[in-house]
Amino acid sequence: MISIYLSEPKHRCPRWKRTDDLSDADCKYGLYFRDGKRKVDYILVYHYKKSSAGRTLTRRALHNDAGARSTKQDPLPGKGVQTEMGESEPHADCHEDDKRFRREEYEGNLVEAGLELEHDEDTKIHGVGFVKIHAPWNVLCREAEFLKLKMPTKKMYQINQTHGLLKKINSVIQKITEPIQPKVAEHKPQTVKRLSYPFSREKQETSRKHDEVELSSLKIVNNCYAFIFQGITSLLANGVYSAAYPLHDVSDLGMYFPYLLSDTKQFLICYTLMEWASYGVFYKYQPIDLVRKYFGEKIGLYFAWLGVYTQMLIPASIVGIIVFLYGCATVDENIPSMEMCDQRNNITMCPLCDRTCSYWKMSSACATARASHLFDNPATVFFSVFMALWAATFMEHWKRKQMRLNYRWDLTGFEEEEAHPRAEYEAKVLEKSLRKEHKHKETDKEKLTWKDRFPAYLTNFVGIIFMVGLTFAIVFGVIIYRISTAAALAISATPSGRSSVRVTVTATAVIINLVVIIFLDEVYGCIARWLTQIEVPKTDKNFEERLIFKAFLLKFVNAYTPIFYVAFFKGRFVGRPGDYVYIFHSFRMEECAPGGCLMELCIQLSIIMLGKQLIQNNLFEIGIPAHEKKQRYEVDYNLEPFSGLTPEYMEMIIQFGFVTLFVASFPLAPLFALLNNIIEIRLDAKKFVTELRRPVAVRAKDIGIWYNILRGIGKLAVIINAFVISFTSDFIPRLVYLYMYSENGTMHGFVNHTLSSFNVSDFQAGTAPNDPMELVLFCRYKDYREPPWSENKYDISKDFWAVLAARLAFVIVFQNLVMFMSDFVDWIIPDIPKDISQQIHKEKVLMVEVFMREEQGKLQMETWKDKDKKKGENCNNHSPRLSLSHSGSLSSCHSYPVDV
Repeated sequence: MISIYLSEPKHRCPRWKRTDDLSDADCKYGLYFRDGKRKVDYILVYHYKKSSAGRTLTRRALHNDAGARSTKQDPLPGKGVQTEMGESEPHADCHEDDKRFRREEYEGNLVEAGLELEHDEDTKIHGVGFVKIHAPWNVLCREAEFLKLKMPTKKMYQINQTHGLLKKINSVIQKITEPIQPKVAEHKPQTVKRLSYPFSREKQETSRKHDEVELSSLKIVNNCYAFIFQGITSLLANGVYSAAYPLHDVSDLGMYFPYLLSDTKQFLICYTLMEWASYGVFYKYQPIDLVRKYFGEKIGLYFAWLGVYTQMLIPASIVGIIVFLYGCATVDENIPSMEMCDQRNNITMCPLCDRTCSYWKMSSACATARASHLFDNPATVFFSVFMALWAATFMEHWKRKQMRLNYRWDLTGFEEEEAHPRAEYEAKVLEKSLRKEHKHKETDKEKLTWKDRFPAYLTNFVGIIFMVGLTFAIVFGVIIYRISTAAALAISATPSGRSSVRVTVTATAVIINLVVIIFLDEVYGCIARWLTQIEVPKTDKNFEERLIFKAFLLKFVNAYTPIFYVAFFKGRFVGRPGDYVYIFHSFRMEECAPGGCLMELCIQLSIIMLGKQLIQNNLFEIGIPAHEKKQRYEVDYNLEPFSGLTPEYMEMIIQFGFVTLFVASFPLAPLFALLNNIIEIRLDAKKFVTELRRPVAVRAKDIGIWYNILRGIGKLAVIINAFVISFTSDFIPRLVYLYMYSENGTMHGFVNHTLSSFNVSDFQAGTAPNDPMELVLFCRYKDYREPPWSENKYDISKDFWAVLAARLAFVIVFQNLVMFMSDFVDWIIPDIPKDISQQIHKEKVLMVEVFMREEQGKLQMETWKDKDKKKGENCNNHSPRLSLSHSGSLSSCHSYPVDV
């Protein structure tokens, strides 16, 4: 018979504390009820007002020592007089009375559901009352059976083990990685696993050790409270309760680490700061199984995903560093940059602005040209292909890791059931039903249709379009700032001032973009939540997915619009000398530097990426001071409420975009992301344990919609990098020149080939330099146009069309080739590891064997009962003589008299 390894725990003060060291704050008024036996599993917080006489409003106290509602009114702590139900109460606000009545009704329902409650208003937080809730064992078992939580059975089986050379290799790897493994039992290699089966109250065993009982109990508590308290959302929204949360419990984690037993009150905090939430252990693996047991599967999967993503950034960072070093090593051998730096060429360039800007020498842009080669060289093409395959490999690796976690956490057969409708949705449906019943006398069950949601959908569409337009407008404003500032700084008379204009304008504009991006990120997050709320999604899952989509869309546009401008639009629509394109008839469009816009794209990307990580993701983290003298539930009340994993995932997904979308322009992006994430993991861990209220655990078998977003970014990255290499860098023009126009098969003469000539006499009136430094007849500008002495002067030349054709051909070939290689990686790497699929199959076979054995046992018992019944009838008919075996069971029946 299947027996679940689960039994009723004895709730008491933490076993790792000495009894004589316990205080009220540690046990009775900390994590336990006043009796010191029943553990506080959940807390409800409410605000109450006192009368002018200084007494609190009378309320119905709920005590459940016997599991029932008390008929007497319990005095508040510190008060010696009881108030009966018939006595008059002080005059109170009707709104407060309504809240109090709804609290009493809700708490009464909790008592009827089998929960035990205890109130506490004698706290150090003025005007705040706490309801401590304890879930008895029978309630937890009932909910665990309803939720079909898988629990271990008696049946154990051997896990597939490696043999031969592979076993030796694994042994060596384990010894090498031992220093970076956290000191938890889960990280030790396991050879056996217990067969898991949905929990059943009829099949639970009652002879387990306390530690294993607590593990099972904690698992049930974490998973059941999300279901038991699903109705609390509407009460929180209406202000009936101000907060609802489980406690951060030091005893929950003490059992996992017996070697760290301590008498410190904040044992959990001390441990996590030392083993998980500490920067000093950045080199160690995370105790993911512990995270899952304490916070639930959904948060456990987030930290597991973050760990896998950070690990995968290591090879990407190494290759990115190699590519960067290759650019550094070959910069002195790069012929185009050498030609630009050669002052003997003495190439005179056309002015960068009208009137105030003068002619300038190409050699003055030597530093920019040399720096551009660091990021614009043949190795960056290889790196773009590598990162596309890296993204595909990362996704496949995560799917396999996720499958291993599902197997280890007994989630392989878990299917999400239809979620309970949100309170806001039910209220909207009720409002519609009442309105329809009032008009048409119909009482059929209603639901919200697209007609009901049309105003909200229209508001969402208009709101999103407006926010995207606002982002574009701000970027356009920064463009105007760049153009006007460049013209103003160009008035400087010193040559050194003119040479630093481009750097100054670029740096200040990027900083402005960064500040705007950080500010709008917070604004767009709030707007996305408001737009989702007015849609009134039916379930919490629908609400979360719609919120994620809106927030990601707005934040994606906000973060990447300035980068897209530099990569694909800057310098593309400037016109030519004598026929420039103007904005508002006053501001001339920006041009790229002589070395191209790739260097500026690198600067833009690096500053925005690092700025967002350092300022928005790390500097804005909240630090909560320690509270020494308050109860555990008072300390947790002062912590920040948990608002979901959307902000945590969002910042990492945006970072993933920086790493993959424009990696051709910034090979060091994976390195900076790796350094940031090493800190981010520990910072998030510390925040979840010490700065946020403990969230209610939620079961989940994957990361949800975020996986689809990651796949979309990976596909988009291939297209964007193809266009960056083809149109933003000079890689394709160099190849075209090398194989079509070079006379000696080298890059000599490439710079001159990319420059067109302009006759200064063709300047429009009022646009020529006011004070030219020297007499100039012709100036050069970067473009493929016919010379002024040609019949079709300044028209686009055939070289332009040759380069354009090569660029488009490269985009098509690069995109299809990399997409094919990525799909090949997806196909060649199975989603489910072979050993896991074998073990899942083995579990199914063993489960069938156990059921068959159980059915055979039942059938055999029934056969024995039938035989015994028939033998009994025969013995009664023939006055049988009974003889008892050594076990006292009926052994035979004879047809002769019984010996007395």
